[in-house]
Amino acid sequence: MGWLWAIIVGFVLGLLAKAIIPGKQHSPLWLTTIFGIIGAIVGNAIARGIGIDETNGIDWGRHGLQLAAAVVVVFFGDMLYSAARGSRRRA
Repeated sequence: MGWLWAIIVGFVLGLLAKAIIPGKQHSPLWLTTIFGIIGAIVGNAIARGIGIDETNGIDWGRHGLQLAAAVVVVFFGDMLYSAARGSRRRA
């Protein structure tokens, strides 16, 4: 069941990150979901590193770090995807 939650959280984080980033992103939905999953993992690692991974109630700090990491991962991941796709079209 953990993998299902990872996909759902990655999907939501990826879509939120795409909404926050200005302009149009060209990565497909499945790749945005993977970027969101990576962002969640990175955000959790950062939260664990600074000691806010488990708190009483809702972990707003951890969720904020997950979203911030997802924004960064989606931004750079989309740049890499666009560059790879553009170079493949020219060949």
